[in-house]
Amino acid sequence: MTWRIILEVSFFAAVLTALAVPLGFYMARVFEGERTLLSPLLRPIEGVVYRLAGVNPYAEMSWTRYLGSLLLFNFWGLLAGYLLLRWQNHLSFNPLHLPGVPGVLAFNTIVSFVTNTNWQAYSGETTMSYFSQMFVLAVQNFLSAATGLAGAVALTRAFARKEKKTLGNVWVDLTRSVLYILLPISLVVALVLVSQGVVQTLHPPVKAVTLEGREQTIPLGPVASREAIKLLGTNGGGFFNANSAHPFENPNPFTNFLEAMLITILPAALCFTFGRMVRNLRQGWVIYGVMMFLFLVGAFTCCWFEAQGNPLFSRLGFSAGPNLEGKEWRFGAIDSALFATVTTAVSCGAVDSLHDSFTPLGGLVLLANILTGEVIFGGIGSGLYGMIAYALLTVFLAGLMVGRSPEFLGKKIEKREVKLSLAVVLVPAFLVLFFSALAVILPAGREGITAAGPHGLSQVLYAFASTANNNGSAFGGLKADLPFYLWTTALAMLLGRFLPLAAVLALAGSLVEKKTIPPSPGTFPTTSWLFAVLLVGVIIIVGALTFLPGLALGPILEQLLLARGRLF
Repeated sequence: MTWRIILEVSFFAAVLTALAVPLGFYMARVFEGERTLLSPLLRPIEGVVYRLAGVNPYAEMSWTRYLGSLLLFNFWGLLAGYLLLRWQNHLSFNPLHLPGVPGVLAFNTIVSFVTNTNWQAYSGETTMSYFSQMFVLAVQNFLSAATGLAGAVALTRAFARKEKKTLGNVWVDLTRSVLYILLPISLVVALVLVSQGVVQTLHPPVKAVTLEGREQTIPLGPVASREAIKLLGTNGGGFFNANSAHPFENPNPFTNFLEAMLITILPAALCFTFGRMVRNLRQGWVIYGVMMFLFLVGAFTCCWFEAQGNPLFSRLGFSAGPNLEGKEWRFGAIDSALFATVTTAVSCGAVDSLHDSFTPLGGLVLLANILTGEVIFGGIGSGLYGMIAYALLTVFLAGLMVGRSPEFLGKKIEKREVKLSLAVVLVPAFLVLFFSALAVILPAGREGITAAGPHGLSQVLYAFASTANNNGSAFGGLKADLPFYLWTTALAMLLGRFLPLAAVLALAGSLVEKKTIPPSPGTFPTTSWLFAVLLVGVIIIVGALTFLPGLALGPILEQLLLARGRLF
């Protein structure tokens, strides 16, 4: 382990922690309706939004009504987005006169953005007009992030309340998520990105003549505003096909660090939002500590293997050096590996390098991050409620082992809660394995695999891990624009987003009705180091039992064969 890797990863973790704590407390004040620094400016606007929408902000909702409203809200967003993408050739802000997006691609794309996945089976600069980028994709970046926040806040209220039947008002949670959290931070970040050279303009692409005398088209557009919410909302869908490897999206090492921090900040801060809202900050720190530990293990491992380079070079007697294939020179191997670890530990599809070109074990880290169910910080909202589901399973298993009462934050964990927690954890895992199996069995699926040997399996496994867990990053190489993959990834994204969300809100509805039980000598403590260790163990064991065969036949086998000089 080089000193640079240790210092760089540790510095990132320290800055993240320093920013996450106060931001988490601020978000707790927002969702509890308390006064904040922005209240004098935004409270009147919030009231206008409610009046225009015909919403009574004081009307509380049961979990079924809360879930139904969220689903209806996202359905109308999906329908409107699909129609606008199909008709973009008839709308303004289309300087390249791009045609309407083809039907199946439009469906896959809008599903991707509604589900906070941002899986891109298209090239942004040659497929999407400025209108589509701004009023369809960027708008969904805000709304899908707000949906995740609403789900996490509803579950948090279930622990904070006792013997109630309501979880709050979904329209209030969505409005406050956008108005008080996503919009202000995105505005500031967009200005910072513009100051660093990220493009923000409505001018059409520029024509230039190269030194060879050839004409080159340099794409432009409203990039900085998209980039800010793409990262902050853990969305990941880039304005350009090259995503955050493009210099107009990510110009220099400072913006690379800033963008990695933006990806992680809200999922990390939600741990402290949870702790403050349930009046147990130690519980928030335990959840954060588990997430940070798993993140650091992955970050150090990935950076190490990318710094070591290709083992085949060493076998041939050459100095390997860092693995720079598929990476930007302005970032190098270590910065690229850290960014890749961040974007796969968080449910975000932004990439600044080609994951397909990572060393086999470096790529294994990225796959493993996603296959945990996106709970190593995870997506905005979804990471927190996924980790809480694991925590409830841990409490239940620990209680069985030591004969103690399974309780979490004073709520007794019974059969219904365990079943719903299992649904949150296992539904995405089932989708990954089911669709991956279809892809390698059916000729239509094998047609999209471009690599021979175990790397081809890694391509497929990564694609469905990314879509079913709503990550959105791509391993690369797979022909994701084939009809088979457009339909199957869209279905994986929809089911992977809304089935766990439904289980989470059903879990919240069950917990909010329970009375709070005071701790007793038989209560298993959930704010101790022992609980944190058990929680890490449950996450690793569930992931290993589910996915180890696929990882063994993919990146692990590829590494062993590469060390012996075997290529495909």
